[in-house]
Amino acid sequence: MILNRQILNRFIENAIAEDLGDGDHTSLSTIPSDAQGRAKLIIKEAGILAGVELALEIFHQVDADLIVEVFIKDGETVDYGDIALTVSGKAQSILLAERLVLNCMQRMSGIASKTNRIVQLLSNFDTKLLDTRKTTPGIRFLEKWAVRIGGGINHRIGLYDMILIKDNHVDYAGGISNAIQAAHHYLLNNGKQMEIEVEVRNLTELDQVLEAGLINRIMLDNFSFADLKTAVEIINKRYITEASGGITEENVAAYAACGVDYISMGALTHSVKSLDMSLKAF
Repeated sequence: MILNRQILNRFIENAIAEDLGDGDHTSLSTIPSDAQGRAKLIIKEAGILAGVELALEIFHQVDADLIVEVFIKDGETVDYGDIALTVSGKAQSILLAERLVLNCMQRMSGIASKTNRIVQLLSNFDTKLLDTRKTTPGIRFLEKWAVRIGGGINHRIGLYDMILIKDNHVDYAGGISNAIQAAHHYLLNNGKQMEIEVEVRNLTELDQVLEAGLINRIMLDNFSFADLKTAVEIINKRYITEASGGITEENVAAYAACGVDYISMGALTHSVKSLDMSLKAF
């Protein structure tokens, strides 16, 4: 499920360098260089586990001789006291990898757990859950990876893999029709093939999009339930529909009941609580 191995390896390399500096002086000063050790990763909170595959990559990059035994895989349910994995080998290497492994797994598991809770709330509907670009700079690929582990779907990864015309684009372009036409010509002139999605703020803008055509998906942003139902009926499956804005765990089912194809939630990644866990010697 790794998005891009080159990005992954660069992330791990930079993260280790950030932490290590000119050396782990605590370990260097207190632990013999040839000392061997074991540690277990203990889950301290119920949720969905994510980041195991990443942890294997981190341990390997820190020290290829470390031996990791995995007991719980990505996407599986965990509870307090579970042991997700054990690692054995050079003690100094285990300590070097410890915080990076925990930081990544805790955040990824928090995202996967929240995503999974919402996916379960949508289980009685055809509506699918999307993430957004409201991610932590530098680790977007980890956070979107965690969304997938939790059962959600990645929206665009960045600015480069989809055209998403939002309110500011519309205002700067001089209107919805101008923006759509310009985007369509841009793709033709540059030989690019990608979807075009347009954000609309009200039913009037929706009418303008439907008149313009040339798009694939319509984002209905901050619509009331009544207007959202009306919009879905007007669109009548001619285009993919996505609801966004003001959607929470408490009201997500009500939005899905309006009949949209997708619901996007920035909260999956921008305000999630990490899942508690620790790595302890034994």
